[in-house]
Formats: sequence, structure tokens, C-alpha cells
Amino acid sequence: MFYSGISDEAGQAIAVQIKAHQELGWNYMELRLVDGVNLTQISDAAFDDVYKAVTEADMKVSCFGSAIANWARPITCPAEIDRDDLKRAIPRMHRFHTPFIRVMSYPNDAEHPVEETAWRREAIKRMKELARIAEDNGITLVHENCSGWGGLSAENSNILLGEVDSPALKVVFDTGNPVTYGQDAWEYYKTVRKDIVYVHIKDARKIDGVDHYCLCGDGDGYVREIVGDLLKSGYDGGLSIEPHLAAVIHTGQKADNDEQLYQSYTDYGRRLMEIVAEVRA
Repeated sequence: MFYSGISDEAGQAIAVQIKAHQELGWNYMELRLVDGVNLTQISDAAFDDVYKAVTEADMKVSCFGSAIANWARPITCPAEIDRDDLKRAIPRMHRFHTPFIRVMSYPNDAEHPVEETAWRREAIKRMKELARIAEDNGITLVHENCSGWGGLSAENSNILLGEVDSPALKVVFDTGNPVTYGQDAWEYYKTVRKDIVYVHIKDARKIDGVDHYCLCGDGDGYVREIVGDLLKSGYDGGLSIEPHLAAVIHTGQKADNDEQLYQSYTDYGRRLMEIVAEVRA
């Protein structure tokens, strides 16, 4: 098992992101945004700068946090947007020797909703195509239990992976997302456990219909139980923090200041290490 984290939740600049992981004593980071732009969408010159900074710091990249099929890309959006993102990401992943790229599975269109059967059919069709590209290029899509048809339930996640039927599509399980979607995190985890290759650590409580993000272990995400079960079963993948304490990308919430963002991230990382020590004791 190794620690990682969605590093833009520590700061926008790559130097700050690296510093936070070094302070925690971690060798891995999950790259999503750098200076507010997704790693799959920055220019080649900007990517070269990121690559140089990360490799000179002797850091490794555990996963690319892409926007492919995510909450901002409903099932009605053009499919080529995601194909192009993936094709642009692949050579960058190869440079970092990064095996995983996070994806979702297309939310329905809130303004022009698609009938459920058609939504399911199109989501699976698109994911098959993306998985084929990934498989041909030696990388793995990790599907997050979040926005999208496959994230509606653990059963949908299993159907999606079964229908796509590719070794290049696995699961990144996010411990906090079931709280957001009114699901039981422990039951969801158990149902998809066989396909989990990577984990996002997040925690929250739902109060009067509103998500209240908190330190891992303090909410309803069963973080201790899930981490304990993973380690007991010999899990050797990443535990990647996504605190959402000071900033939440999908809601537009921003930190009051850079220091708050950085401190909340490193505090979160230390709490996760405490939990791991507790469950191992």
C-alpha cells in the first residue's frame, strides 16, 4: 500500500503540490489540475514543466485525475471530447509510467434528460470505446463511483464493468461519494470490492440534505472499516486523499487563502496515516 493524493487540493502551483507531499513523506501524487487546468488539457510546454518539476523532486504519479465522462460532461456531450482527452493523456502517462487515469461514466443531461435505457446503452457504448483505446495503449481506466450512469449504484458499476468486459477498466472507489449520493459506503464497497485497484479517501456527513466534508474517519464513509478491510486482504494499491475541506472543485467552493488550502491537505494526510497505524495495530 502507498499514499497519494489529488494534489491540487493542496495548491494550484505544481511546486506547492510537490511540497505538500514531501512534507507528508509521500512519494506519490495524483495529478488533476495545475494552475487550474487539467493535466490532459495543458499545453505540451506546460506539461514539460510539470514533468521536470515532478521528476526532479523524485516523485511518482499514481493516477491522472481526468475530466473524462465526469460531472461536467453529460451523456449528450460529443463523444470525441473524451476520446481526444484520452489520446492526449496516454503519451503523458507513459512519460510518468502512470498506470491509471480516473474516469466517470456520463451523468444524464439535467436540461434535456435521456431516457434511462438509452442513457445506459450510450454510456456503455462510449466506455467500451474508451477502454479499447486504453487497452491498446497499455493503461487502465479507473471508474469512480461518482457522477455517471455507472455511479448510480454498486449494481450499475458491476453491470458497466461486466458489459465493457475489458482488463483496461477497473474501479477507483471513493469512500465519501456514497454519502453524497445517499448510498451506504460499506455496502457499496463490498459489492464492487473485486474490481477495486485504487482508492480515494474522502469523508462526509449529510446534514439537512447538505454535504459536510470532514477529516477522514469522522464522517459516514466507513473510512476506518474500508481501510482496515483493504489492508487485511493484502491490498497493495494507493490510498489517495481528496479532502474537500477548504475547496471543492465540482461546487466551485474555493479556499479562503492558500495557507488554509495547504494546511487542510497536510492535516488530512496525517489523519489518514494515523488511521492506517490504528487499523494495523
